[in-house]
Amino acid sequence: MAKTITTKYDVAEHLRTPEEMAAYLEACIEEANGNAAFIAKAIGDIARAKGMSQVARDAGLSRESLYKALSGERSPGFDTILKVIGALGLKLHAEAIRVNSRTAQHIT
Repeated sequence: MAKTITTKYDVAEHLRTPEEMAAYLEACIEEANGNAAFIAKAIGDIARAKGMSQVARDAGLSRESLYKALSGERSPGFDTILKVIGALGLKLHAEAIRVNSRTAQHIT
């Protein structure tokens, strides 16, 4: 019987276009349930897909500090997130939601 060889899945290898990166981040934000470190990790995945060194330069940060900030082990400062989002060629946006006593519902 032949051996099956597996490798660790790395989402960064599958984020090729700005649209894929934006969709990935949007999905992660929805799934994060307020976990800022989870969102930072997702942004780190996108940064690795684009090239961490280039993103660090474009954001005006050191590569080492960028790896630490986006490791998912801590929540980076919002100023860092804004710099990295800009360096990635993405933008944040807000959407109004209607909060009712049972659940939050998106207004469409």
